[in-house]
Amino acid sequence: MTLLAQVNLDNIPGNPILIVLLIGALIVGLVFLAVLARFFRLYVQSLATRAGIGLFDLLGMTFRKINPAVIVRSRIMAVQAGLSNEFGITREGLEAHYLAGGNVPLVVRAIIAAHKAQIDLPFKLATAIDLAGRHVLEAVQTSVYPKVIDCPAPESNRRTLDAIAKNGIQLKVRARVTVRTNLDQLIGGATEETIVARVGEGIVSAIGSAETHYAVLENPDRISKTVLSRRLDSQTAFEIVSIDIADVDVGDNIGARLQVDQAEADLRIARANAEGVRTMAAAREQEMVAKIEESRAKRIAAEAEVPKAIADAFRDGKLGLLDYYKLRNVQADTDMRTAIASGSAMSNEKRGST
Repeated sequence: MTLLAQVNLDNIPGNPILIVLLIGALIVGLVFLAVLARFFRLYVQSLATRAGIGLFDLLGMTFRKINPAVIVRSRIMAVQAGLSNEFGITREGLEAHYLAGGNVPLVVRAIIAAHKAQIDLPFKLATAIDLAGRHVLEAVQTSVYPKVIDCPAPESNRRTLDAIAKNGIQLKVRARVTVRTNLDQLIGGATEETIVARVGEGIVSAIGSAETHYAVLENPDRISKTVLSRRLDSQTAFEIVSIDIADVDVGDNIGARLQVDQAEADLRIARANAEGVRTMAAAREQEMVAKIEESRAKRIAAEAEVPKAIADAFRDGKLGLLDYYKLRNVQADTDMRTAIASGSAMSNEKRGST
């Protein structure tokens, strides 16, 4: 401005237009210097590494609310690792993933690790895994270095998997499952909990199909072979490499315990049935006693009718005095015979008891 003040404006033709042009050029120069000062380091890095990100691209990222440092450094990592645009790691792709809320550096590192390990991991698949909430770099590392999962899981309340062979002996098993990530099924695939549950189910089924627990103790690898043949890693995010039986312990004789419980239950049922029979017999006895008392009452009533009949016979002249004494003699003779018979029966019982 001091330079402009020293110029004689009267000697310059069209001086108002020239002043406006000079001021506009000065503003543009200041803006350019400000942009260059802000993005100079990133621009030099991109230019030195042939990342292909220009100064105006950096300025456009600012307008799109994108952190230019993240995009430039991620692009530089891809270029330095030998990943060209064929892998899909372009500036536009990185910006799109950043705007979608993804972790751009993590995705680039995962693709680089997969490329070094000769694992096919396209940029679109990596970004999809990242946006799905999975740790894509950890998934690639698990694909390279398999992961070991304890079954049952350490955080569960159970320390062993309990199963019973056909002979009723309980076996307590601990297994270790070696898995690696299946990147193609990582999106939507089941997690480690499903692997642990399926392996536990397979181990219990394999032991339950054994005739005796000795067969399992002699060949624990039969459990592994049986479980692996069922393809338990289907529709999961992992591929089962191996299943190793870490420990097998003999537990209780569950079969004998169940037999004892069944015998006790049968005994209770038999006692209940016997009690029912006894109750029915007692009820029948009381019924018979009631009938005896009823018959006795009828007999007494009938005996009470005899004197009346005799009196009626005397009154009608159908029975004489001699006939009455004969009847009494017959009755007395019958009573004597009954008494003799009762005494003989009692003496026989006494002799039998002695």
